[in-house]
Amino acid sequence: MLVDSHCHLDFPDFQSRLAEVLAAAEAAGVERMVTISTHVARFDAYRAIAEAHESVFFTVGTHPHNAAEEPDVPADRIVALSGHPRCIAIGEAGLDYHYDKSPRDVQQRVFRTHIEAARESGLPLVVHARNADEDMIDILSDEMRRGRFGAVLHCFSSGQRLAEVGVELGLYVSFSGILTFRNSEEIRRIAALVPRERLLVETDAPYLAPVPHRGKTNEPAYAAHTARTLAEVAGVSEAEIAKMTTDNFYRLFSKAAQVDGIAIVP
Repeated sequence: MLVDSHCHLDFPDFQSRLAEVLAAAEAAGVERMVTISTHVARFDAYRAIAEAHESVFFTVGTHPHNAAEEPDVPADRIVALSGHPRCIAIGEAGLDYHYDKSPRDVQQRVFRTHIEAARESGLPLVVHARNADEDMIDILSDEMRRGRFGAVLHCFSSGQRLAEVGVELGLYVSFSGILTFRNSEEIRRIAALVPRERLLVETDAPYLAPVPHRGKTNEPAYAAHTARTLAEVAGVSEAEIAKMTTDNFYRLFSKAAQVDGIAIVP
């Protein structure tokens, strides 16, 4: 069994063929998926997908690209929405200085609000970080001193220092199809340094399809290709990486473990 810990099943790419996409995922051994929130205002769409499909969980939060659209959603609102049985995490939230679609100060403020919501709800935070390593390290370190919270650095494509600090702070690190790209030697090197008990796999579908599907619309079934590369990097078998990342998923996303009746191994 594999888990696609991060995808966007509400996006238009899947609207007309969601049943086909979920069936393909199951056939590839990807039995659980998390459809990730980019707008709190779209909560009902995420909830509807998860309620209709046993294999899908969901999150609630505001992507940094959209922080300026939802700059003032309070933490208690996010916490209240996260009480849905199939809502297993807060986010994705964070910092994206590559596109700067929202002002950086707004991104930082909204990110801290989501950290507060993660802390209050007890749910992990899905962290988006791109071209913002230093500010991300500063905010995560500062907020962790204020009170601990679980989190994952999703679709990791940052520098080694952020990975190291994340692990030191207790975070998990998730790798997407980027790991399979020919020019991603540095990301594979970093992945090899992450403790095995902190590794996750994802697609970030419909983006970043792994080799051999690069350039196509990504989908959860393709998590198997990333897992295969991660197994090579970690020096383990595909079966071992599947069990390892699935165990790690349920350890971090403990609410999903409760829903699925999975006993969490410490």
